[in-house]
Formats: sequence, C-alpha cells, structure tokens
Amino acid sequence: MTRISVIGSGTMGNGIAHVFAQSGFKVTLMDIAKPQLDKALQTISKNLDRQIAKNALTEEQKKEVLGNITITTDMAEGAKQAELLVEAVTENSELKLKLFKQFDELAPAGAILASNTSSISITRIAAVTKRPDRVIGMHFINPVPVMKLVEVINGYLTSDEVTKTIKELAKKIGKIACISKDYPSFTLNRILLPMLNEAMYTLQEGVAGVEDIDVTMKLGAAHPMGPLQLADFIGLDTCLSILNIMYTGFGNPKYAPCPILVNMVAAGNLGVKSGEGFYVYTPGSKDLVVSSRFC
Repeated sequence: MTRISVIGSGTMGNGIAHVFAQSGFKVTLMDIAKPQLDKALQTISKNLDRQIAKNALTEEQKKEVLGNITITTDMAEGAKQAELLVEAVTENSELKLKLFKQFDELAPAGAILASNTSSISITRIAAVTKRPDRVIGMHFINPVPVMKLVEVINGYLTSDEVTKTIKELAKKIGKIACISKDYPSFTLNRILLPMLNEAMYTLQEGVAGVEDIDVTMKLGAAHPMGPLQLADFIGLDTCLSILNIMYTGFGNPKYAPCPILVNMVAAGNLGVKSGEGFYVYTPGSKDLVVSSRFC
C-alpha cells in the first residue's frame, strides 16, 4: 500500500496527511475549498519546521514530505487511485454517512475505507457502503504528529485481513494500534469523557474552581493536563457530541452531559478553537487565564 487519500483538511486531517507523507506514502488531501487546503499545507509546513528546530528533521526531508502531498477539491480525482481513504471530517454522523456512501462509489473496489471518528458506530457507517468488510475505524489522537496511539475499531463485518493491514500500516507510520470493539465511543473516549464530564459537574456543584480542579488532577493523578483544559483542547462541541452518543447509545444517565457543557456549546464557547472555554486563549500567549465566567 502506497497511496492514501485523506478526506478533510482540518486539524485531524492535516495531521494524518503529515504522518503518512513523512513515512513516504503518497497522500492526496481533499476538502471542499482551496483556501482550507492551503491553510492545511501551511500548518503541516509549520509543524515540520518545529521538527527541524528539534533536529528531528532536515530541510531536505521537509521538502520530501511536502512533495508527497497533493491537494484537491475534486473528490472523484482524489479517490480514484486510493488504496486507503481516511475520513477526517467533523464529528457529525449524517455527514460521515453521506461521505462514505459517496466514496464507496468513487474508490477502487479493493480500497479500504477508514473513519477517524472518535465515537460514531463503524458498523452503522459501513452499512451505507457495498463493502462493509473493508470499512474500519482508524481513530488518531490530536496532535497527530506527536501522539502515538491509533485506536482501531472493527465494525461488525470488518474482515480480519483489513484489521491486520491497518495494524501493520499504523506501525509503519510510527504509531501503536490498539483494537476496540464497536460500542459507543470505543475505548479511549468511553473512559476519558466521563472523567471530563465529572470534572464539569464538580465545577457546577461548587466543589472546586477551574484551576483547583485542573491542578488537583495534574498533581494528584499525574495527568499532564487538567480535565477542563483538556476539554477545551479537544473542543467542547466534540466533547458534547461524544457524550450524547454515549448517553443515547447506552441509555445510562451517568453519561448525561453536564449542563455547563451544554450551555457553553450553545453560546459558542468551544475552547481553544473559539478562543474561550473554561480558559481564555489569546493568540501568541501561553498564559493560562481562567474565563471570567468562572472567576
């Protein structure tokens, strides 16, 4: 396998394209608009520069990586020669189903279709295609060039051959594959999101403030980042989407999203991506400032 197509050029998509291209694969990065693709290439270039600054990469290697990436807004052109298509669009089930139905028609018969979803059923996604045995979850972790985990999720009909191929592929790009069954939110987020949600309930109930909650978990549980800061980093809208999938999928009230989270998303305070969540994020500043709403 040498030809990879990535659908979606946002934070996850450009990171996925980066790691495949750096491992020598020919990558086609697809999106609906050229400015988004140009921005993705700029992000990849900046991330490669960080590697150069750490002596982990040379200027010549950077050129090779960027040379391995082709961008296009033509979905048919981007899909027609792919051996693996990785979907990395926003965590919206209807959009993902629409794209998988479309790319099932556009991609070669033998191509594997993978989703970077963090919570949506792979079996449900595979059901809209004519190749459910070749559909699999390939959940990368943000920031993709740094984080080692790839959560591999088998749908109900995913073949053993496809699972083996994706595990081997993850190893080739310097990742470690962990297998998960297809239940709501899989393994990582099934464990992580209830913890973040509980931190929000702890804040809502006045047990502790934003900083005290985060520092408690950093110093007491050796977490590199506090749960509320992590929620901001993930994106509060993404956190809410995952919790809703778990709440609906399991029918268990313990997964009910905290009202603080629901209100923040409704107000457009989504964390780092919007500039404010539990903390305020100022471009160019590394200072962690608690939002005035929680002071």
